[in-house]
Amino acid sequence: MKVEIYSKPQCPYCVKAKNLADLESLDYDYYMLDVDFTREQLFEKFPTARTFPQITIDGKSIGGYTEFESHIYVKKELNKHE
Repeated sequence: MKVEIYSKPQCPYCVKAKNLADLESLDYDYYMLDVDFTREQLFEKFPTARTFPQITIDGKSIGGYTEFESHIYVKKELNKHE
């Protein structure tokens, strides 16, 4: 699983997403607004984005931190029962 986290400065949910990715030992890239991408590039990639972070998994946009956390823990539960 390849994760990309698009963040902005002073964003607590961006930090939480990064910490969760670290905790779960995920392969991820962490991008910062105005350092790694512009607002225009953000809206090209995520046309309906209104909040930070914006997160992709394997190239598919999944939403923000809440969706990311949900995705990780659902996947973990499914793996437990296999």
